[in-house]
Amino acid sequence: MMNAQKAGELIEKYNNGTLSSHEKLRLEQWYNKEAAVEKNRLSQKEITELSAKLRAGLPLHYKKFSFRPRLMAAAVAVIILGAGLFYKMKTSESDLQESSRYANDVAPGKQGATLTLANGQKILISELQSGTIAHQLGVKISKNADGQLIYEVTVAGSGGLEYNTLSTSRGEQIQVRLPDGSLVFLNAASSLKYPTSFVKTAIRHVTLTGEAYFEIAKDKAHPFIVESNGQQLEVLGTHFNVNAYLGEAIETTLLEGSLKVSNVLDFKLIRPGERSVALDNGKITVDKADTQLAVAWKNNEFMFHEQNIENIMKMVERWYDVEIIYNMEKTTDTYTGSVSRFDRVSKVLQILEQSGAAHFKIEGRKIYVSK
Repeated sequence: MMNAQKAGELIEKYNNGTLSSHEKLRLEQWYNKEAAVEKNRLSQKEITELSAKLRAGLPLHYKKFSFRPRLMAAAVAVIILGAGLFYKMKTSESDLQESSRYANDVAPGKQGATLTLANGQKILISELQSGTIAHQLGVKISKNADGQLIYEVTVAGSGGLEYNTLSTSRGEQIQVRLPDGSLVFLNAASSLKYPTSFVKTAIRHVTLTGEAYFEIAKDKAHPFIVESNGQQLEVLGTHFNVNAYLGEAIETTLLEGSLKVSNVLDFKLIRPGERSVALDNGKITVDKADTQLAVAWKNNEFMFHEQNIENIMKMVERWYDVEIIYNMEKTTDTYTGSVSRFDRVSKVLQILEQSGAAHFKIEGRKIYVSK
């Protein structure tokens, strides 16, 4: 976590208009921490004065505050107000109301998945101790102490090609190291179908539903193909994220290497730092990507930037395994925020509520959204 000096540097960047979206998120996280540990609340006078400066278009001269945590937090609060996130200074009465609405808080997801072998046998990964799980055609499947699934080729094998399917339900995620050494992080409510061995294949072909982050082992003689909802990615060796949930636009973000993205109507080549989006009309667009945002889930962060509430609640629904019920009309408001994926769902809801645009109530595994 950054210190007040670093926060001051970011405020300078805010003043000259060069603050990036990721840096804004870092400021918000720093502010949250400072506000949480600060026993004395900001006075209304301080809030009014700082807000007036923002409305007047005056820069925030952070040196005036001498890096005192409480006043630095106030300065950052003004930035966040300007970005549309209104952090409430809660009284003890509102704290009581808050605790009653979040009395049925929901724990975050965890490591886990179901492995379906070629013969139809299903194995619940979360219920197994570390060690060998199964053997298939010269391949050993094991689980390590961190919960990662590992395929290891022991002999060349014989017979036909067999496929396994690794599936996560809502509230689960897992990592798998494929037989060629490629590493895949599988997000919640996703599945990956892949051969038990690539020894006899000219092309390393896998099929994805949902979201996954890939680190592909380099092998120029055997291209790696990822198929998802009518889209194909051709890879030689690279790091990338694919978001291909059913009913949503397919987004592919490249971090390293190169990718050819194609479907039946279009194809594009994308470079590191770029994102492709498959549109409803079959066309593929390419633009600059926020790579840290794209892989935040893989790094155990729940992060969203200028997202509408429906898209955010889809992520909440998948990771926290809850049902979302709307008691309000759709809104064009957007939200920005970040919490650890190890936090309970109330942390996410509090960030959304701080805009004043929506309120939430948890009942069992249902979350009610209202104005």
